[in-house]
Amino acid sequence: MRIAVTGSTGLIGTALVRSLLADGHEVVRLVRRPSRTKDEVTWDPKRQYVDADGLAGCGAVVHLAGAGVGDHRWTEAYKKEIRDSRVLGTAAIAEAVASLDVKPSVLVSGSAIGFYGDTGDRAVDEEAPPGDGFLPSVCVEWEEAAAPAEEAGVRTVFARTGLVVSRDGGAWGKLFPIFRAGLGGRMGSGRQYWSHIALHDHVAALRHMIDTESLSGPVNLTAPRPVTNREVTEAMGRVLKRPTLFTVPAPALRIALGEFAGDVLGSQRVVPGRLMESGFSFAFPGIEEAVRSALR
Repeated sequence: MRIAVTGSTGLIGTALVRSLLADGHEVVRLVRRPSRTKDEVTWDPKRQYVDADGLAGCGAVVHLAGAGVGDHRWTEAYKKEIRDSRVLGTAAIAEAVASLDVKPSVLVSGSAIGFYGDTGDRAVDEEAPPGDGFLPSVCVEWEEAAAPAEEAGVRTVFARTGLVVSRDGGAWGKLFPIFRAGLGGRMGSGRQYWSHIALHDHVAALRHMIDTESLSGPVNLTAPRPVTNREVTEAMGRVLKRPTLFTVPAPALRIALGEFAGDVLGSQRVVPGRLMESGFSFAFPGIEEAVRSALR
């Protein structure tokens, strides 16, 4: 299959492209500069421009691009960057897909479990409503921006991603060096749920979403059993054979991270209901298995 991918140089995009190429698929990367090779397509999410001709012949489009939520302190300017990079980019991709004479069979569009806000100890699946706050509002707009593709009859799936366990990037990529140095520990009370997924399983789930015609709408990409920050801390210590004596107090996190600390300390107990109902099988369902897989 010919598959177009945005965000192809990010943590998940890099792994997905590698997996697709290894199985003989043709991958078209969307890039924010003039295309240089036949496997590149120019786009500009801020201007909502996509060279739609470059998407011709694609059986699937996977849209993963967006500014990193934890990359910078949440100033008003950066919050606008987070929102615009997702909403404007998704609208551009959806409109380009809808404009094609021969449309791809599926658009897999990135989203996040931030949709649900703080769920406390309550387990939620895809039927749960959006939460309150900045990230839930962004996720709602993010998914709504894909409407042109849905209205054009393209099967559209929203990949509501949890915390991806990888040493190569993302939030977990920042944790590994800290724990390796013996400086890791729980954050705040440690009772908040962190709904995680191994990078290997995340890529496999994206491919499952491409291939499974019965899947549309939101799909949670999280491991079957969410674990608390305390359990994450204990698993990291066991796997890396390091002490986990330190605790980062909630006030210190708020000083260091600003508004984003509320999401780090918040609890999201999210389960992958639709993914499991569709027959997906996790290779690394447990937190310790996921951490070990990240070291391979």
